[in-house]
This record gives sequence, C-alpha cells and structure tokens, in this order.
Amino acid sequence: MPSYPDDHTYLIALGSNQRHAVFGAPRSVVATAMELLDGTAGTVTARSRIMDSAPVGPSQRRFANAALLLDTRLDPQSLLDVLHEAEAALGRVRRGQRWRARVLDLDIVLWSGGMVAAPDLLVPHPRFRTRDFVLKPAAQIAPHWRDPLTGLTLRQLAARV
Repeated sequence: MPSYPDDHTYLIALGSNQRHAVFGAPRSVVATAMELLDGTAGTVTARSRIMDSAPVGPSQRRFANAALLLDTRLDPQSLLDVLHEAEAALGRVRRGQRWRARVLDLDIVLWSGGMVAAPDLLVPHPRFRTRDFVLKPAAQIAPHWRDPLTGLTLRQLAARV
C-alpha cells in the first residue's frame, strides 16, 4: 500500500440513513464506523457529535452525520480504498441511483497535503462548501482548518451555509 513518510491528517465525513441488521439505527452505524476507522485506517484524533439532517436527492430518510480527523500514513487514494472497504464491511452496496438511502457513506473532505485531482477522487470534496451536514460537524472539530481553494476556515464556511 503506498504511503507517505510522514503522517497526514484527513477530515472524513460520515453519514448513514439506513438501518443495519446488527448495528441498528443510522446513529449507531456512524458511531460504529468511527470506532472501526480508529486503528484500522489510522488514528482518530477528534470526533464530532452525531447530528441529524435532511436527505439530499431522492432519498426520503433523514441522515445521521458526523466528521472525524484521522492521522494516517496512507496517501489519499489508498485511504479512499480503505474507506470503500469499511463501507462494504458495514453493508454498503455501490450501485443504482446516486444519493439514495445507504447504510454508510464515508468521504474524504480535506487533507493536510492540500488538493488531489484523480479520476475517482477530488480533495477538497467538490460539494462540501454548500453542505451544512458536512460543515457543522467539521467546524466542531477543526474550526480553523482552511479550505485550500477559498482560504476560508471551516467555521467561516459553516457560518455561510
């Protein structure tokens, strides 16, 4: 697995709006995912509170959302692969309509290395600046972290939404 010689910090957004047969309601799924990532993907250094939010797109179910800071030596693409594995381990199936109900959604929002532009990965996440369900939890744990494109802090971005 490719890695960088030094640890990097990632801001990860978590969301769920579908019950899991073992872990239960979406809030429990998000809490379980936070625990799963700590130690397997790296070290979780901060966790936001879990909040409820309205769905985006065709889904009718409310979401449970949170954010965490993860220290790891994984490069962004390798971390994305690990996040997809964690989603699959908790029952996510990647097919069908976008933004539909899902057991777990894990997104890399920002990372300490700046920006990434790859075919299946863009960091910063292209839509995070307009999503309060990402910005509010993110601003709880990293209020002074700056968006490399706008120069605004997460606290400033959250106040604008």
